[in-house]
Amino acid sequence: MGSEVKLVERDLVVFREIDRWRVCLGRHLKELAGFEGQRACDRRLRKLIDTGYIERKKVLYGVPGIYRNTNQVKLVADIIGGVQKIRVEQVKHDIAVLDIAIFVQKKASIPFVDMITEKQLHSMDGFGKRKHRPDFIYPKNRQMYCVEVEFSLKSKDRFEDNMKQNFLEYDRQIWVVPDIEYRIIHTLEENQARYPNIHILKLSEVQNNEFFYRSCLESVQTNTTTQLW
Repeated sequence: MGSEVKLVERDLVVFREIDRWRVCLGRHLKELAGFEGQRACDRRLRKLIDTGYIERKKVLYGVPGIYRNTNQVKLVADIIGGVQKIRVEQVKHDIAVLDIAIFVQKKASIPFVDMITEKQLHSMDGFGKRKHRPDFIYPKNRQMYCVEVEFSLKSKDRFEDNMKQNFLEYDRQIWVVPDIEYRIIHTLEENQARYPNIHILKLSEVQNNEFFYRSCLESVQTNTTTQLW
């Protein structure tokens, strides 16, 4: 099947990006692989489906099809694994994670290749007790940033432990929260005095503006504008 198409470098980028992010939609892959337009992206993805390299799966009503690599990709690309199981309960969260990653790329000019995903971080940890890792991290101005997309309130102890670990390991921690999750926002604000590298971003500021943020984040603790991007 795969012999019916001549693979190019952009195809390998598609395979790698699908592999390292849990959920990829067509609009994500357009940005991740640098296609000029969505139509060109969709046509190439269709070709890769027809030749057996990837598949597009509908898993949730109202959500576009999710792209996954097949085991055939392992023969042509250096990736972490083959077909990745989709966790239905995590789909909307994982879509938001990639929305934020694309937003960061556009706003802060961070190349996608410089971003390290949660999956990659766990792989780098190796075997042993699984520890908490952010959704992705990236370097900026000799500092390391971590990004957490938080859709539901964990136990307070667990939540605060994650903040503490991020404080110890990263220079800045950005928490992206749905606007209606007031308890999550309140808990983050309570901990900003203890962990001053916490910054809060409402999800609507990214998704409703198609990855473009109109102003700098404002630190709740100091009431001064903090340039993150």
